[in-house]
Amino acid sequence: MDASTQGLIIPHLFFSFICDEVVLFKSCFFINVLGAGRRKDCSDEVRQLVFQTLLARSKNGRLGKKVTGEVATQFGLGIYTVQAIWRNAKVSLHQGIVVDVKSRKRGRCDRKEVPIDLEPLRNIPLNERMTLDDVSRRLHVGKAKLIRYMRKGLLRRHSNMFKPYLTEANKKTRLQFCVNMIDQDSTPNEPYFKDLFDHVFIDEKWFFLTQSHAKYYLLPDEDDPHRSSKSKNYIPRLMFLSVTARPGFVNGVCVFDGKIGCFPLVTWEQAKRSSVNRQAGTWEVKPIAHKTREVIREFMIERVLPAIKAKWPIEDIAKPIYIVQDNSPSHIEANDALFCEHAKKDGFDIRLVCQPPNSPDFNILDLGFFRAIQSIQYKMAAKTVQDLVPIVQEVTYL
Repeated sequence: MDASTQGLIIPHLFFSFICDEVVLFKSCFFINVLGAGRRKDCSDEVRQLVFQTLLARSKNGRLGKKVTGEVATQFGLGIYTVQAIWRNAKVSLHQGIVVDVKSRKRGRCDRKEVPIDLEPLRNIPLNERMTLDDVSRRLHVGKAKLIRYMRKGLLRRHSNMFKPYLTEANKKTRLQFCVNMIDQDSTPNEPYFKDLFDHVFIDEKWFFLTQSHAKYYLLPDEDDPHRSSKSKNYIPRLMFLSVTARPGFVNGVCVFDGKIGCFPLVTWEQAKRSSVNRQAGTWEVKPIAHKTREVIREFMIERVLPAIKAKWPIEDIAKPIYIVQDNSPSHIEANDALFCEHAKKDGFDIRLVCQPPNSPDFNILDLGFFRAIQSIQYKMAAKTVQDLVPIVQEVTYL
């Protein structure tokens, strides 16, 4: 072999050696990934298939000498794993219970959680634990652990709202109001509350033209809507007097829907001069500036009483009807002479009742009816306060 030939063979042999080493490394890598190295825990479905395979190859509850090894090779598992599955299954069969070959590691392995003492939280002032960051900093606990404790029910988030301030006299009045709602014919054996079919609830409510914060769903290429107002604290609004009673049903058929009326506290005036929006003499809606007792008395006599008399069920006309109102200073008194005179006409017996002071939670309109009306009213998109009147009245009678 001459020098030139030797110079060609030696690099070739070196290159072949390097290629063999690369192939060997790749083989070891794929063998390790596919399970010849450290194996991952098999799923519960695979464990169930292993058990069914072992059960099919068993004879009278016994396996051959090489069955577990062959099944382990078939599923790429360790032989001890297959033997443990068969051993646990045999115990269940011997006890006559359902065979469960699922993994028992869940909840019993991994790092054990170190419990923390949450009792020091009681001694922390409320204004110093208003966020999770505050609690985490004061207890020296991570936010992630606090969130896990909240999911377990060991810690809770509370939204606190102001409650009406009640004096001792207010509390006694509230209690007496509740006692008066008990049907006297049901005492003393099985007392129950009145059905309130003879009660009418009235209250005032501000309805705004729009809300300061609104949520919309848009496409990615849509422009953000632009809304503007001179002041978010003075959005155009109107006050309505809502009158509602409990609906009546006969054999499942509604004979009285309870929606007596929703009256705007406004006046209609003609424009004195022209503008870019309207001509002089155009009728406009003007909110009543001062809601005095005289204004409320006029609305009660001219609007509320005729609406009740027109919509009240005929068979209940002779029975007393109670109008429940709050203790607003603008409301008339229960024994107002002029109101009582009109309330006794046409064979009706309509009486005024005042709910306890500082108790807005005693009126069904404040509890949810107004909020339901306003949420629908916002979807009608009124542009002026004049458009607000028919929209609110339409929503009320839906």
